[in-house]
Amino acid sequence: MRVSTASLAAVALGLATQAAAIDPIVIKGSKFFNEKTGEQFFFKGVAYQPRTGITDANPDPLADTVGCKRDVAVFKDLGINSIRVYEVDYNKDHDECMKMLEDAGIYVMLDIPSPDYAINREDPEWNTQLMGAWQAKVDAFSKYPNVIAWIAGNEVANDKDTTPSAAFVKAAIRDMRAYLKSKDLKTPVGYADNDDMDIRMNLINYFDCDDESSRAEFYAINTYRWCGDQATFESSGYSDITKNMTDYAIPSLLTEYGCNKVRPRTFHEVASIFGSDMTGTLSGGLMYEYTEEDNDYGIVSVSYGSSKVKQTEDYSYFKKAMASADPSGVKMSSYKPSSKESVCPAVGGNWEVKPGSLPPTPSNSTCECMMKSLSCVSKLKSMPTKPDDLKSFGKNVGNVFGTACADIDCGDVSTDAEKGQYGKYSFCNAIQRVSWVMNAWYVEQRGVDGSCDFDGFAEVVEPELSNDSTCSDQESTNKGGNSSSDKEKDGEDGGSGSKTSGASSSRMGSVVSAGAVFALAAASLF
Repeated sequence: MRVSTASLAAVALGLATQAAAIDPIVIKGSKFFNEKTGEQFFFKGVAYQPRTGITDANPDPLADTVGCKRDVAVFKDLGINSIRVYEVDYNKDHDECMKMLEDAGIYVMLDIPSPDYAINREDPEWNTQLMGAWQAKVDAFSKYPNVIAWIAGNEVANDKDTTPSAAFVKAAIRDMRAYLKSKDLKTPVGYADNDDMDIRMNLINYFDCDDESSRAEFYAINTYRWCGDQATFESSGYSDITKNMTDYAIPSLLTEYGCNKVRPRTFHEVASIFGSDMTGTLSGGLMYEYTEEDNDYGIVSVSYGSSKVKQTEDYSYFKKAMASADPSGVKMSSYKPSSKESVCPAVGGNWEVKPGSLPPTPSNSTCECMMKSLSCVSKLKSMPTKPDDLKSFGKNVGNVFGTACADIDCGDVSTDAEKGQYGKYSFCNAIQRVSWVMNAWYVEQRGVDGSCDFDGFAEVVEPELSNDSTCSDQESTNKGGNSSSDKEKDGEDGGSGSKTSGASSSRMGSVVSAGAVFALAAASLF
């Protein structure tokens, strides 16, 4: 068989494009290192989420090749080495943009959650839908060598009442770490907090305690303490941040910084972030944010799909700050980690999460098995998509839980982080969980006429299994990809402009009735 010169050239080109133009970054102890050179790695970057001019329902700057080409040139001018991206659509093509970033030596930190698939801080769950969507995003981006880290939650727990959500984020970290490991990927998974003074130490300790497989692999802080030219390392509270992370067992860094109460921003904090004040403890930082949006944090003004760039008055100050940022670290070969893992915070005061217990790993096969054992199930076989239908479904689910769970134990489909109790089917979808409740009620009523009706919401079926005794033995079969789109804006702004947060903005108690949880879930998450 003859092979043409053109074919050989194509093969050679394909092999060349597969060769990484960027060195892998690894973790040793509490620091990041360049695996090839052994030099300590510090993040010198920006938060990157251009929003002006977007008409697509699923905004994704890494799919905008015109914008990427425009911004990569700016990144080079700034002298940065990394960006944090909150919002992408994993169904789109990112090859061209990711290659441009790779060739420019730019690493990409990605948030895994999306608005439709995020852990809700008010009524948290870690379920099959979330896990599937998160796995799909990992699948879409794992081929790119410049993906440096994943963030599993951004400011999810942001006050005392929302601390139970931390258990669900930690369970997500455990399962995403396991998923990455199953694919022979070493990209670390971490968490970013909002620097809340009441809960920050509990969060810092919680994400680095208990079983190693469930710990965060790095800890990130979004902070806006340093405001104006008169602030100092001490007066800003940056010294407190550094002190809090001293002797921490995993790497820490700033994933957002850059107070805008005084403009232009002169970024005097950069000298401390990349100087002797902090480099012994933290691994650099990413400034919030690259583009000027409604929240007034940008250093450039751009529009989606346009090649034009206009610098704001902050640009020259940030460029000058980056030029002077020359952090001095340690060599990986000579670095000997000595820190130990943290002690989990106990329930009480500003903390409502019992240590030593986490939500179970979601498993579609377990939920499907459970459904085969039921005699009374929901007539609805798939989640409604229209708003009015969702509202009606949520009302029905709330009524079922409010009625049935007042008389029967619904623990198998409920959670209570403060007590460390997580039902074996708590990760199943809303239809599966409400079916379990209706069936439990039906069995309690000994199958009398009308006990599987629930105002026409349920129906009697012939079960395929005599009981659910083997269902919990099912292994997780999630393969990712529950949605046709993946938007990444998770919720509230966390108090510092429009940023991702991993929760809805509704304010309810962190531990509420199962009926209220499912009504809210049906109405807002599914």
